[in-house]
Amino acid sequence: MAQTEEFGEELADFVRRVAELKAARSVPADDLTAVLDAAIFELGHVADQLWPRYERLTSRGASDTSSADRQEQQLLKVIFQRLPLPVALIDRETVVRRLNFAATTLTGVRAGYATGRPFTGFLAHADRAALRSQTAAVARGDGDRSLTVHLQQSPSVPVHATLTGLRPSSEPRTAVLVVLQTAGARAPSAEGGPGPVPDLGETTRHAALMDLLDMMTTALLTGPTGSRAALLERAARVLHGRFADWVVADVGAARLRRTTVLGPSPRPDRANLPDQSDQSELRAPDLEAQDLEAQDPASCPLVVEAARGGSTALQIRPEDPDAFGHDAAGAPVLVRADVTSLLCVPLTVDGAVQGVLTLFRTAARPAFSMAEAQAMDMMSRHLAQALKNASRD
Repeated sequence: MAQTEEFGEELADFVRRVAELKAARSVPADDLTAVLDAAIFELGHVADQLWPRYERLTSRGASDTSSADRQEQQLLKVIFQRLPLPVALIDRETVVRRLNFAATTLTGVRAGYATGRPFTGFLAHADRAALRSQTAAVARGDGDRSLTVHLQQSPSVPVHATLTGLRPSSEPRTAVLVVLQTAGARAPSAEGGPGPVPDLGETTRHAALMDLLDMMTTALLTGPTGSRAALLERAARVLHGRFADWVVADVGAARLRRTTVLGPSPRPDRANLPDQSDQSELRAPDLEAQDLEAQDPASCPLVVEAARGGSTALQIRPEDPDAFGHDAAGAPVLVRADVTSLLCVPLTVDGAVQGVLTLFRTAARPAFSMAEAQAMDMMSRHLAQALKNASRD
């Protein structure tokens, strides 16, 4: 403040001197040289002294304002994260900008993973188009919206989603705030959510993977020598159930041939369901193994890409419903099977693809983790070597 006042006084003195110079224009012509020298001096004083001081003062004021803005933004971020209701900030394409603690607890998705991905990917397939349409309407300024959706993690529990538009100061376009509330249940709080996973749980998961690796190695070493199809079926039975709900095996690379399909047991007849009011049961008939057995592997983009590129694909809540092709009726396989995560693993040895193994997890089962994908990659190398040594069909 003292520097501002000092600058103001000096500027006022400069203005008075300029007024005197203007009045000096009436002096005789012989004395104008001295007046001109004085005017040039004053201009130099402005350029060399007053203007730099003015820039320093204005930049300091801008810095103070910027600091206040940052503090305000930090406060708003803390409030957003600590809200007891699950809240997500998305754009008009439903891409997640922010996800608070309560929302990560409800959806089972880490905020770091969710950011930059479509929020519709966390919902059941039947609800995705509706949410995209309502989000676009809110972003256009057509007013707030609300609808009932189902999360892939718990598809039997309806979730009420309220959408409202807002314009953050740092955003060029209108964003959409989504508030989630489970129907008939109290919304989870950030403090009441599960804490860090204990070391015992991590150790248990690691031990389960080691057991699976041991079972796969035993199956490959002790089983009877046979065709590639028989070897793949033996490996698929090790993975089925304990590691994946669906196991699909294809032999070959340039010309793929499906040899094994293992899926979950069919659910009980819906006519015998105890609660017919559950809307989650009003869906297409269950996908059966013969539906995938009749499928041409060449019509599955994921399988073809794995066979050509030789790289493993791990997808959580697959965004493309057509990634594994369609059944005989034209329905996407990933939608009919209610796939929530998948692993598509090429069986490669010495750079040559021997086949492709695809694993699905469905409904509320936890998604494949990076550790499980790494273990599967190790098993795929062992299986590929066994396929290379096995006799051809």
